[in-house]
Amino acid sequence: MQPRFKERYENELIPAMKEKYGYKNDLQIPKLEKIVINMGVGDATQDRKAAENAANDLMLITGQKPVITHAKKSNASFKVREGMAMGCKVTLRRERMYEFLDRLVTIALPRVRDFRGINGKSFDGRGNYAFGLSEQIVFPEIEYDKVDKIRGMDIIICTTAANDEEAKELLRGFELPFRN
Repeated sequence: MQPRFKERYENELIPAMKEKYGYKNDLQIPKLEKIVINMGVGDATQDRKAAENAANDLMLITGQKPVITHAKKSNASFKVREGMAMGCKVTLRRERMYEFLDRLVTIALPRVRDFRGINGKSFDGRGNYAFGLSEQIVFPEIEYDKVDKIRGMDIIICTTAANDEEAKELLRGFELPFRN
């Protein structure tokens, strides 16, 4: 069975974008390329298991095994050595990407405390959008009692849009709650 957001993209968003921007070719229509979720673990310098715990949480959230990221350089002021585990990241594509976006929009974002929408200005100029969540417990896959520490995450949504306006229109079609 095809994910709900992928069906919406194919049946509703493609014709709407084609009509609004007057694309001549179907390949010009912006689409989601990938979603990258990154969890930085600052306390990994004191606790070696912190990066592993963050990776387990990220695996529960995304359904895909994360890659542990390591420090490229040593920095004595932060007590970081080269090669030390500093976080984890996951790159989602195809069906998993659409399923994650669906769960993010319908379940996780409404559960954020004092949520008034996400910033509509966090585009990079090339049609990619990035924002952060301050806690991983907004996802229903994470059991609050089993969490060792509340960690935030960065979510980057990469699109094939030529500019920010088209990308924002595409993400609005996926019901991302931009404020104002």
